[in-house]
Amino acid sequence: MARQSIARTSGSSANGHPTQLANAEGTPATIPLVPTHSPDNDDDDEGPRFDFDVLRKRYPGNVAPVPHDPTLLRTGSRSLTSIGLQAFGCGFTLAACLLLTLYLTVEKQDPIWRLPAFFACLSLFHFLEYYITARFNLPTVRAASFLLFNNGTAYNAAHTCAALEIIVTRYWFPDFQRVLVYPPYSILLGLVIVAVGQVARSTAMAQAGTNFNHTPVQTRKDGHELVTHGIYSWSRHPSYFGFFWWALGTQVLVGNKICLVAYAVALWRFFYTRVIAEERTLVEFFGDDYRDYRKRVGTRIPFVP
Repeated sequence: MARQSIARTSGSSANGHPTQLANAEGTPATIPLVPTHSPDNDDDDEGPRFDFDVLRKRYPGNVAPVPHDPTLLRTGSRSLTSIGLQAFGCGFTLAACLLLTLYLTVEKQDPIWRLPAFFACLSLFHFLEYYITARFNLPTVRAASFLLFNNGTAYNAAHTCAALEIIVTRYWFPDFQRVLVYPPYSILLGLVIVAVGQVARSTAMAQAGTNFNHTPVQTRKDGHELVTHGIYSWSRHPSYFGFFWWALGTQVLVGNKICLVAYAVALWRFFYTRVIAEERTLVEFFGDDYRDYRKRVGTRIPFVP
């Protein structure tokens, strides 16, 4: 009499190594029981086996070999190790800082809540830089797309000074910290500016897609198009507009007067020179199309034409 064996959701390949399958999202797939029939032989001790022909039809992507990509290794430009650690760091910092901000505000009523609130804004910003790039501009995504360690000395110094101003004014100059700060109105204003800036930048990156680059390009790549729809019909450089106001909003939110002025001056100078230099290249790429677009649409950054 023929004996029927049932394949289980885990097993071994012919060479003795575990057979492991995953669905499209990379999580272990639940494989339905696949019956296989063995010959009518009482000495058949091979046990249950997968019917791989059925599995290949039902889950073609799960049994296909994965090509070797050295860029995904620990030292590669798309290191999954680095990406995982940076994503975890951003998420943990965001959650911890939001909880600490609430605790210091509600339970302690301590103005130092501004420090974790500032770091919460930073962690969300850097996570979204990577996420939006990975979602809408996959060919250029790298572990460095978080912009955590490659945004330049000036960027790091600016945020360090902002954090120091929060600490120094809280513990040594509390009266100065309260100047021009009108809770909850100034705090709400800061939150609105931060939100507007973040949404504008993330939307610009998403709508530009593969036409967006974190650093200016010198040569036009295949498929590079001039984006003029969506938010780009309102601002020529919406990602710059978004970052400009996001950065100023963080200083309004935490009540930093010195860094608010310093941020405004430094960012204006940076974007003024960058827009001029970048648009020379864009004119070379797109000619009269860009010249006409530049006449129609402004940057929306104050005093940056």
